[in-house]
Amino acid sequence: MKRLSVEVWSDIACPWCYIGKRRLEAAIARFPHGSAVDVVWRAFELDPSAPRVRDRSVSYADRLAKKYGMPAAQAKLALERMTATAAGDGLEFHFERVQSGNTFDAHRVLHLALERGVQNAVKERFLRAYMTEGEPIGEPETLMRLASEAGLGAAEVRVVLTSDAYGAEVRADEEKARAAGITGVPFFVLGGRYAVSGAQSADVLLEALAQAWAAKAEAPAGEGAVCGPDGC
Repeated sequence: MKRLSVEVWSDIACPWCYIGKRRLEAAIARFPHGSAVDVVWRAFELDPSAPRVRDRSVSYADRLAKKYGMPAAQAKLALERMTATAAGDGLEFHFERVQSGNTFDAHRVLHLALERGVQNAVKERFLRAYMTEGEPIGEPETLMRLASEAGLGAAEVRVVLTSDAYGAEVRADEEKARAAGITGVPFFVLGGRYAVSGAQSADVLLEALAQAWAAKAEAPAGEGAVCGPDGC
């Protein structure tokens, strides 16, 4: 049976990645061959130097304002707009709860989840925990609890987190991204050949699925909103 692979480079600490996930899911639900689409989540760290948990006394809005040199009111307005965009895709964002942190360990757990056939469920749980529930996604105990809720064994996750397991796989994802010139996420590669950058609409992603399935010469052009090393 013919199948179509969709690789998605994304990060947990990435609002647009969660929105992009929902839009991809909406596109697959409308795609006539949706049951033959295999989605794999690839690692991309927006801030590899981040500590496991940042200073919780500094709000997400304050960090955004400082990073871009904008007034606090402008930063809050930008987050309100993104929250409204997410709501349009059925997501609930709470930036006031977000606890930013290092996501390397989360990506290692996602590679374990890929091997166990529950990667999408674990990815979803991590994103919801970060963007909606305000969980400290960089803390090992949090990752163990969340991953077990999504179908992984807590003991097996603990073994991964107390070793260097899947670290090489994460680095391989990131090296592949560098080689492909990927600087912002989400970034979709369909059928190993066709690329779509950013949180494009479900319509654009549906068109990309159709073209990749038919193996046409080109995928749809255009770029959507992304998160990159310099922010969202």
